[in-house]
Amino acid sequence: MSVKESKPNLTISQATDITGRLFGLTASSVRPLPSYDDQNFHVVSSEGGQYVLKVMNSADSQNPTLLEVQTHTMNFLWQKGLPAQTAVPTVTGQLMSFEEIDCGFGVQKYLVRLLTFLPGTTIAKVTCTPQLLYKAGRTAATMDTTLLQMEHPHLSVLQRENFIWSLASVPLLEQFLSVLDGDPMQEVVKKVIEQFKIHVVPKLNSFRKCINHGDFNNHNVLVEADGPSSYRISGILDFGDMSNGYFVFELAITINYMMIERPRPLAVGAAVLAGWESVIPLNPEERDVLYLLVLSRFCQSLVLARYTVLQQPENEEYLMIMARPGARLLQLLWETGRDEVEKIWFNGAAEFLQNSHITDTEG
Repeated sequence: MSVKESKPNLTISQATDITGRLFGLTASSVRPLPSYDDQNFHVVSSEGGQYVLKVMNSADSQNPTLLEVQTHTMNFLWQKGLPAQTAVPTVTGQLMSFEEIDCGFGVQKYLVRLLTFLPGTTIAKVTCTPQLLYKAGRTAATMDTTLLQMEHPHLSVLQRENFIWSLASVPLLEQFLSVLDGDPMQEVVKKVIEQFKIHVVPKLNSFRKCINHGDFNNHNVLVEADGPSSYRISGILDFGDMSNGYFVFELAITINYMMIERPRPLAVGAAVLAGWESVIPLNPEERDVLYLLVLSRFCQSLVLARYTVLQQPENEEYLMIMARPGARLLQLLWETGRDEVEKIWFNGAAEFLQNSHITDTEG
């Protein structure tokens, strides 16, 4: 089944009906939200509550245990004080429901959840100060360390072998490289994959393991004003790419996405790293591969977005939001070179932590 056929395509009227029938809410407003391969609606109930109705694509809906663990994770983080969405139970007390719907490709089963709506704006839309980037790094690290405490009978489903968005799956990109035919970046992507196989794969056992959110990007992190010129992180969205992984993977993914559309992208890594290391400092093996892992994520985003555009040409604008600027950043990181980038990140992080310490002691 193609990506296009598995992506749900409900009408506003169908979404309104599901909200009432499954969750007992009268919707006063329902509007679509952008999404990669699922379908999301912002729902305002006549009682005044705000929610996100999330309809999973039919391919992912075939793995309800994974979705159950993702939903459990969100509730767990919320209980531990992190700003994750939580699932609203149906009128019969379920956290998700299978619905048979015809979206133009015959009747298929889609898994439906109603999630709480978190306040704030995406971090992509605000001016990111080093302080806010520090908070992003700190929040990502806190999330991963908190998840070490989580228990669930089916955590083994997070061992997602060959999950294409896991950083461990970078060598699998080779099968899609033809989508970059004629693009000068194809050669860079090939070299990054080669280096990944040489420098990352043999060292995986040296990295500390954890559960990765896997998509801590600038559209999945919400912020709210916290005083006249600062922000606090008010939301962590979209746990659909969760998998077993490594702390350094999450950090690399966070640096990657926080660099996008920033005026001084190379400096971003320093503040994010400082925030991360305030919670869990990297070991020497993890430091050694950070630059290559950030490059690898840019390669994943570029190759997989181009591939998905071939499946969903009508969704090109949304799919390429991060891939286009990401290609430029991949080139910038590659041309600047590992030594120079690491100097900016590691020296910058050390200075940031030193300055914050001075400010704290003065304050």
